[in-house]
Amino acid sequence: MQDIRLIGLDLDGTVFDDAKHISPRNLAAIEAAVQAGIIVLPATGRTATGVPSAFTDIPGVHYALTSNGASVVDMRTGAHIVDQPFSLEDSLRVYDALKPFGGVFSLFVGGKSYATKADNDLIDVLVPENLRDYFRKTRIEVPDLRTLLQQRVGEVEKFSVMYPKVELRDDAWRAVLAACPDVEATTSLGSNIELNAPGVTKGSGLLALAEKLGLRRDQVMAVGDSGNDLSMIEKAGLGVAMGNATPEVLAAADVTTADNNHDGVALAIEKYALHR
Repeated sequence: MQDIRLIGLDLDGTVFDDAKHISPRNLAAIEAAVQAGIIVLPATGRTATGVPSAFTDIPGVHYALTSNGASVVDMRTGAHIVDQPFSLEDSLRVYDALKPFGGVFSLFVGGKSYATKADNDLIDVLVPENLRDYFRKTRIEVPDLRTLLQQRVGEVEKFSVMYPKVELRDDAWRAVLAACPDVEATTSLGSNIELNAPGVTKGSGLLALAEKLGLRRDQVMAVGDSGNDLSMIEKAGLGVAMGNATPEVLAAADVTTADNNHDGVALAIEKYALHR
């Protein structure tokens, strides 16, 4: 029986059902874990400002792993507990490799998301309908992203680019890995690419937080469903795949729970952390 003291939970496709709600049972399980002294946090590709309040407003939820592990933030104070940013050289190489392929850019810097007007004008064309409102509310418009990279050295967390088709995304993926082979490339949607600095993943961020808190790897549990969750599923002491997870996540997980529309998170917390 494992002594789970830290639980990282992906959001979309995991904690949230397809209607973007946290079910009553999932909410109750998270609250019960917190009351039992277990640290529960969202582990997301979103920025700190983009983490839904439906999760962060749960009493006792203090931390958020954001930008696919580039940052862990104490939501009470805004303090960064873990920071794993791009170097200036790597960020410029990534940007220059991606730019010829177009798409809708989001550049995550210092816990916020930035885009140009040209990117924002494509939201209705390239972004899935259920994410358009999130994009509009969280992205700060700037004249030029390459200039921003040069101005905010040491704060660049993640690139996220949405493409009109998977084939174009794959071409961009190959180009960026040719230019910067060690960069961490993942995806959480059918035609997007998410890029972090070399070695930076949800898994590295979650274990860095565990170390800061004095916890062992075997006390860490991670639950997720998609490509950007794979690293934390692999690195956690207990990796849990949602029933709706991708084949690679299902293969890497220690155990599988129900899908996101059938209280998979609650079932996992109840069984493996609360031992009910």
